[in-house]
Formats: sequence, structure tokens, C-alpha cells
Amino acid sequence: MRVNDSGDVKSTDPYDVLGVARTADAAAIKTAYRKLAKRWHPDLNPGDAAAAERFKQISAAYDLLSDPEKKTRFDRGEIDASGQEQAPRGFYRDFAEGPGGTAYGSEQPVFDEDLFADLFGGLGAGPRGAGGHRHRRGADVSYSLRIDFLDAVNGARRRLTLPDGRALEVTIPPGTQDRQTLRLKGQGQPGLGGGPAGDAYVEVHVQPHAWFTRKDSDIHLDLPVSLTEAVLGGKVPVPTISGEVMLTIPRGSNTGTVLRLRGRGVPGRGTDPAGDQYVRLKVLLPEGEDADLARFVEGWAGRTYDVRSKAGMKP
Repeated sequence: MRVNDSGDVKSTDPYDVLGVARTADAAAIKTAYRKLAKRWHPDLNPGDAAAAERFKQISAAYDLLSDPEKKTRFDRGEIDASGQEQAPRGFYRDFAEGPGGTAYGSEQPVFDEDLFADLFGGLGAGPRGAGGHRHRRGADVSYSLRIDFLDAVNGARRRLTLPDGRALEVTIPPGTQDRQTLRLKGQGQPGLGGGPAGDAYVEVHVQPHAWFTRKDSDIHLDLPVSLTEAVLGGKVPVPTISGEVMLTIPRGSNTGTVLRLRGRGVPGRGTDPAGDQYVRLKVLLPEGEDADLARFVEGWAGRTYDVRSKAGMKP
């Protein structure tokens, strides 16, 4: 089985995940990993949960097959694709020793340092560590995190509890968008032989807000206003993502009138300026029957005006 063009693969076997034969050498394994990583890396597929999951599978498969000990033990059937111990196969118990005096059924596979160097010297594994082993970077991991709308636009720090019980402090930059992927350097799987840890990729899911919506760097809000405020104008309090401000309602405003609060949108980053907040007015009549308002409108009814022809709704 191989990974097809759409990335579908039903097997959890690391050879199938990387799309290589069991006879593939280290160079072929590395080439396959790089090709798949370039296609499915979360940074290249922002907001794509399926790509993040595929990259996680690819990284786990490469982590196993690029580690000579894990690969040997997997090929022997001593561990499964996730690295968990398997029951030993009877075949290996039939022989007391292999070449070099090492038992086939022992926990330690035969280790040939020259062969190891030939196979993995070109994998970017880094300098040798203690005992002659090479340092190798750990695998990347992927997680998801739900955050509030205001935390996304203003920035915040949140704690992410991992399946293994560890906790990560995640910094949410101002202006973070829904399904944006954040990179936490060095928070992935530990490296081999003292090598650096991989990275953690956190996909952010922004929860909707009761009042605010976002379009690019601008914030939009529908603001209810009374008939008096619309007709006579005045100052009214308006919520923004950074707190309440006073907004001047012009005299004669109507439902659909849009007012702008400059610089009250998503905070700027670097050389990018802050966005604006756009306030759309919604004129609401008093609830229930208002006798005074009814008498006023009855006396004013002679001043008719056509509200539908302006909208193109002519009979």
C-alpha cells in the first residue's frame, strides 16, 4: 500500500505511510519523508486539519524508520508501529546467538557503527553524541486549541494540556485567525542521542462572539439605537474589542447607517496598522404600544414619504 495523491492511506504500517518498500534504504526513506513533509507540513497547509493529521502520521513513521534500533525491532516484530512492545516471535528463540555473539532474541540489536554511519550519515543527524550515536531531531507533533474571540484578536496566553499530562503555555499573538497554526519551537518529541526536540504545531479554533464579527483586520458590530437617538442624534456607549467608547450618532440616522471607529479594529503588527471598527445602526421602536408615539405619528401622518421606491420596489 502507498500514499496516493490525495494523501489517503488506510494502513498504520510506517512503510505504507511513507510509501516505501520494506527493502528501502535510508536514502529512499529520507527522500520519501521530505517529499511528503513538503506537501503536508502544517505551515504549508494553514487551517487544514487533515493535512496536520497526515503530517503527524508521516513524522511518526519517519521517526521509527530513521531510528536504526526502532527500525530493526519493528522489522523483527518486537515493537508495533507506535513503538509499543510486541510478543517475541518464536523464530528468534530457536537460535541462541547470531553473528558476533549477539542473541537474536535479546533486547539489543546488532549494532555496526560503520554501517550506521553509512546509512545515516547523510540524514542531517548532526554530530555524534555519547557512545558514538548521532544526534537526531525529534518528531514534530500537532494539537488543536479552542480560544475566545477576544483572546484571538487582542492576544493572550493559554495553557494546553497534552494527552500525556504535560502542559504547554501557548502564546496567542494579537490578530490570530481561526484555524491558524502556531509553532512552538522545541515542544515536540525528544530527539535521539541528545538531539534537539521537534516542534509542536497548535491549530487555533476561534469561538464566535455574541456581538463582534471580523473581516480581515476590521471588526463589525450591529448597534441598536432608539428612535430618539436616531432622529435627534447624540452620544451613546459602544463596545469595542478593547473596551467601551462613546460614539456620536448623527441627527437623522437610520437603520443601516454605518459609522467608523478608526483604529478600533484588530491591533496592528509590525508595519501593519490597526484595523477599524464599523458600527451598523439598527433603529428599534419601543416594545409594546406607546400611546404618545402613536398620537405623534397620527398627527405627522400627512407628511408621507415613499420608502419603497428608493429601494426599487415600485408596484
